[in-house]
Amino acid sequence: MATHTSNLHFGTLLLAIAIALVLWGMAHGASQTERSFDLPVVFQGIPDNLVITDQSADVVNVRLRGTRAALRNISPTDLEYPINVSGSKEGVMTHEVETNFIDFPRGVTVVSRSPAILEVVFERAGRRSVKVRPDIEGTLPESYKIVNVSVEPPRVWIGGARSDVLRLSEVVTETIDVSELEETTEREVRLSLGGGHVWMEDPRPVTVRIEIEAVAEEEPAGQLAGESSG
Repeated sequence: MATHTSNLHFGTLLLAIAIALVLWGMAHGASQTERSFDLPVVFQGIPDNLVITDQSADVVNVRLRGTRAALRNISPTDLEYPINVSGSKEGVMTHEVETNFIDFPRGVTVVSRSPAILEVVFERAGRRSVKVRPDIEGTLPESYKIVNVSVEPPRVWIGGARSDVLRLSEVVTETIDVSELEETTEREVRLSLGGGHVWMEDPRPVTVRIEIEAVAEEEPAGQLAGESSG
């Protein structure tokens, strides 16, 4: 009888502990807390004749309040702050940051956001064809010489912010070291666009061809070609 009573008390104790843990978990999950998230700024509808050259912030930080369970369900990788700029003109655009259109989980509220204002600078777009110049460094091994260097294509189209595009008359390839070359070589290379808001309009690779020949040995002094040394 005593054993039965002891088992009953032990079972009741386990049940009480289980209930307490469940209640604690519910209370813990339902308690309000706050958490900050960074929302990357994403521009939509950029006009074809404009380029964004500067912006006052790359992310909008929002501080959210809600239950721990609700905030845990928010995936930072799924968050972004979209801005429609389809009606923009050249110059500076001011955008007031609002968050009421963002679909956060039910029960989650926005406590604050930063910055409150975003400034975006637009510049007229431009494009031009420029020469490609190969960047060669190093000295060939002895008895070899470079007879020609060619680039395919010899010119490329670039686009971007008009002021950055107009300052470029040529683009340079990445550096090619020829110090160990002993035969004609072709290399696919990247181009250096010199920074700024400039890009290649044609994604095709650029190839540099370096034609190398062996240098003919000179005849010994005082000896005619075909003359015997004996």
